[in-house]
Amino acid sequence: MQQPFELPEFYVPYPARLNPHLEEARTHSKAWARAIGILEAKQPESGTIIWDEAKFDSMDYALLCAYTHPEAPGPELDLITDWYVWVFYFDDHFYEMYKRTRDQAGAKEYLDRLPQFMPLTPAAAPPEATNAVELGLIDLWSRTVPSKSTDWRQRFFESTRNLLADSAWELSNIGDSRVPNPIEYIEMRRKVGGAPWSADLVEHAVAVEVPARIAATRPMRVLKDTFADAVHLRNDIFSYQRETESEGELNNGVLVMEHFLKVNPQEAANVVNDILTSRLHQFENTVLAELPLLFAEYRLNPDEQQQVLTYVRGLQDWQSGGHEWHMRSSRYMNAGASKATAGMGLIEGLTGLGTAAARLGLAGNAFGLRSRSYTHVPFQPVGPLKRPQIDMPFSTRQSPYLESARQHIRQWATRMHMLDVLPGFPSLAIWTEEQLIAYDFALCAANIHPDASSSQLDISTAWLTWGTYGDDFFPKVFGRTHDYAGAKLQRERLWLFLPLEGTSTTPPLNPLEMGLADLWQRTTEPISMDVRHQFRESIQEMTDSWLWELVNQIQNRVPDPVDYIEMRRKTFGSNLTKSLSQIGLSDDLPAEVYGSRSMVNLLNSACDYAILTNDLFSYRKEIEFEGETHNCVLVIQKFFNCGAQHALDMVNDLMAARMRQFQRIVALELPSMSEDFKLDARQRSRLDQYVTSLQDWMAGILKWHEMCHRYPEFEDPTSQSKMQFFGPTGLGTSAAKIRSFSGAVR
Repeated sequence: MQQPFELPEFYVPYPARLNPHLEEARTHSKAWARAIGILEAKQPESGTIIWDEAKFDSMDYALLCAYTHPEAPGPELDLITDWYVWVFYFDDHFYEMYKRTRDQAGAKEYLDRLPQFMPLTPAAAPPEATNAVELGLIDLWSRTVPSKSTDWRQRFFESTRNLLADSAWELSNIGDSRVPNPIEYIEMRRKVGGAPWSADLVEHAVAVEVPARIAATRPMRVLKDTFADAVHLRNDIFSYQRETESEGELNNGVLVMEHFLKVNPQEAANVVNDILTSRLHQFENTVLAELPLLFAEYRLNPDEQQQVLTYVRGLQDWQSGGHEWHMRSSRYMNAGASKATAGMGLIEGLTGLGTAAARLGLAGNAFGLRSRSYTHVPFQPVGPLKRPQIDMPFSTRQSPYLESARQHIRQWATRMHMLDVLPGFPSLAIWTEEQLIAYDFALCAANIHPDASSSQLDISTAWLTWGTYGDDFFPKVFGRTHDYAGAKLQRERLWLFLPLEGTSTTPPLNPLEMGLADLWQRTTEPISMDVRHQFRESIQEMTDSWLWELVNQIQNRVPDPVDYIEMRRKTFGSNLTKSLSQIGLSDDLPAEVYGSRSMVNLLNSACDYAILTNDLFSYRKEIEFEGETHNCVLVIQKFFNCGAQHALDMVNDLMAARMRQFQRIVALELPSMSEDFKLDARQRSRLDQYVTSLQDWMAGILKWHEMCHRYPEFEDPTSQSKMQFFGPTGLGTSAAKIRSFSGAVR
């Protein structure tokens, strides 16, 4: 059978190694699969045999595990191999029983049972197994968790549950003949594809545990996510032919890019390979640039640091070993694979942790991608640009208290000394009163929070103002001198003004601290402790993201596309601004509803629409006048090596795709979700309110960008009406520039 495209040249910076216990694992895994009922067993419903012995031998999961876990002892390799036999069988069994038949109801019932076979405590007994998948899970779980901590068990349980439960998302797309959009696909593939689960098993295989106190931090999350994305995208390239020609699969990264970019399979495969490479570059950057800071911040002792680095090495081994297996397994399209990766694994020179960037064996476009990420020249004219036609299906509503909010914010900003010269910086003021008036944050608040009372609108306006001020404050105070230590100290001081009970006793030292202390007290007095916790987390994640921007600024680094989108939600303050419109509303919805796949995807699609709106409007301001690198238009320019107008249009296409996803979730998924959770009339009304608030939020943000005087015009580069607020340009003038708002609303 002819391949639909030639395999691209892959970036494989570490040589694959083979575990010496391979043959024992092959023998053991076949015997285990037969005993569990996986091998040569007829399905009671259809009489089909999912795996016969010839098929089992040709897929060779023992070889996969021997390559991905080259240092595991024999018994550990047996256990790991059994897990992979089970997970691949689950995938094929689910396809045969539910995907092929489009049986969504049966699939839901089947998937809902599986977490019961993974008890977190020894006292909890699983139900009786009714098929080989359930029986295998009982056996594997009992052999795996006794040696690990409660924290690891919980992480592994969640990864396994995601892997199982979100298979329903794939089935839903197939049933609707729907190809997902790129942002949605990366996020959901991470869950359903199973690589985060593989990352947890790496800890087991190398006999370490990531210290619990850092497991949820950004660097550790990014290491797992980049590992997962690279594993999944590589698999998508190799499995494209089987999935699209034999299985009718629509959830494949190559197909997603083919559909979104309107290109042929070869071009789409090359793009997916570039994303894969970029994710591996992000992995390396996280190890080199972020882990040392993490070790210092959390005061990890040498043994803990060694545990983390051993885990990192295990992830690297998995990448290289997984690639080697894909080139050999009969499960995948791999003709020409040896040619495509010739010389990639055994290059002379530096080897080991963190040395990939210094090696010369950079496949395909890998060197160009890395070079473009670090060689951006700031303050370059962007040329005349035409604003794309933006899709906005929702109308705006405006609060009747707009004018009073405008008066209040001028008084409040003056009282917080936001228009004054900063203490300790005799010639540095963040804003003038003229700029504050021109930015018109009251207009933004009145659009995104149209049903607010007068006092609520004042608070919303002040939060938008404070977030903008803070995001301008950090680069002007700390960015010019690359003072990461000072920025980190300022972030830690800000958190002192967020007490869950009582009032902070820390005296504020600057307008940023003064404004936060005032707003926190005014906002949190009337709200419950649970809402207060969530609101504080939204502020903390936004202020944390300012440090991420500073680290990139110090490196002169344009972010990886996936990392950019996921962090942009935080730098934009999406959770903060959304929380403002929810404060004061009665909430009868269970927490499980907000944590459901549909609701998470609904919020993320709305957030992405809003942040990309800002990136369109702020592109010229940020790139030409501020020397910024955190803008999706620039990120796409560097990744695709294309012009600004083409990148603008592509960002607009992403916005349109996220809007279509938002509308689809509202129309098709939320009614089904309401039935699943048995929501009553009051709860469904609350759900409608929540959806309306997101619609107001997206439409209001767009309207504010169109009307405020913070961004330069698209069509007229000589326009003075919006240009007067940017200040001088050119070499040496960056300290005088007003940097963009990437906080609450840019």
